[in-house]
Amino acid sequence: MSRKKALSAELKTECDAAKALFVSRKNALGLTQARLAEAADISAAAVAMYLNGTNALNAKFAVVLSRLLDVPVEAFSKRLAKEIAGLTHGAEQPLSPGASIPAAELVRRMLARQGKGLSDDARRRLLAAAESDEGTGAVEVDYYRPGVVGGEVWIAHYDVRAAMGGGQIPHDYPEMLQDVRVSPQHLREMGVEFKEHFHLKMVTGWGQSMAPTIKHRDPLLVDISIREFVGDGVYMFSWDGHLYIKRLQWVGDEQFTMISDNTRHPPQTIRAEETYIQARVLLVWNANLL
Repeated sequence: MSRKKALSAELKTECDAAKALFVSRKNALGLTQARLAEAADISAAAVAMYLNGTNALNAKFAVVLSRLLDVPVEAFSKRLAKEIAGLTHGAEQPLSPGASIPAAELVRRMLARQGKGLSDDARRRLLAAAESDEGTGAVEVDYYRPGVVGGEVWIAHYDVRAAMGGGQIPHDYPEMLQDVRVSPQHLREMGVEFKEHFHLKMVTGWGQSMAPTIKHRDPLLVDISIREFVGDGVYMFSWDGHLYIKRLQWVGDEQFTMISDNTRHPPQTIRAEETYIQARVLLVWNANLL
């Protein structure tokens, strides 16, 4: 795996400023990285990468962080404050946390900047919703909440690569499976247990350490509402700055055993306080050759 290029001094300074504000205010606000991840609709690993300076801050995350910390974006990034203001060029008021978003034109601009992981159908639906809301001049954009189609629902595919091996930093890669349409009733009949269908997402496993249970590039159905250990099972989690899909087993003394189904990969003991659970794996959506 190639090493990710380090951020410039300016971008790293933004991340450091954002992290300092988060650390200084999180206790008073009752804020956690998991809550921040949920509000930004990203993984806990992605939040850690922003705050630790692995990935540069972007406008979408900056707006969410500004709103939750109750500080202006300028407090940690003048660059993004200017970019966000530019998104509303021609509008009467600049964009601020919690402000209404001018509908169709701004949605187009946001899709161009932030909509990389969306399917063509999701883009069309967002634009259609925005254009139908022209009378109000505002639209609420939820990139990943799936829509209902008859008795079926759309389940979005998350643009991350979860490693079943030595760990993986999320980045772009070709996918066999994108957004899927499924019946929640059929999933439950198959024994898949979940509370709400919009908590379900698709991710892709990468590597051989969970074979034969999960093979390289198998699509996986996960429940992102499960952000804590709820019993032995297969979880998607970040540890030591990387994203994994492994079995977790509680061994006491605030520790997990990280287990691979492939016996060539020995178990490893990791600290619970250093492990950030992002989802529980419910189903392997694999295709076996006959």
